[in-house]
Amino acid sequence: MPGEPQADCLFCKIVAGDVPATIVRETKTTVAFRDINPQAPTHVLVIPRVHHADAAALAAAEPEIAADVLREAGEVAKEEALDSYRIVFNTGSGAGQTVFHAHAHVLGGRGLQWPPG
Repeated sequence: MPGEPQADCLFCKIVAGDVPATIVRETKTTVAFRDINPQAPTHVLVIPRVHHADAAALAAAEPEIAADVLREAGEVAKEEALDSYRIVFNTGSGAGQTVFHAHAHVLGGRGLQWPPG
């Protein structure tokens, strides 16, 4: 059921504390941790504590928590002293999503080209 933790979801296991992660921030609704396969000098994932498959599903079901994810992405960037950064939400395997739990990538610490990918 959307919003409920999923037993087979890696990010739900991180939220529960069952899988270790390098946590950089936590709030009542979000957890932010370093990506294990960083694509930039700073690469932090910000996830909601509730399970939704992607950012659009999260925003449709729980817009306040979607806003929390974005707010926390900005706080991560501030704490990491990033003056320029990118927030990325991948949706679907064709776009590079490998964990089907909504999450934002905060990328920075190097020049980022446009268009991406």
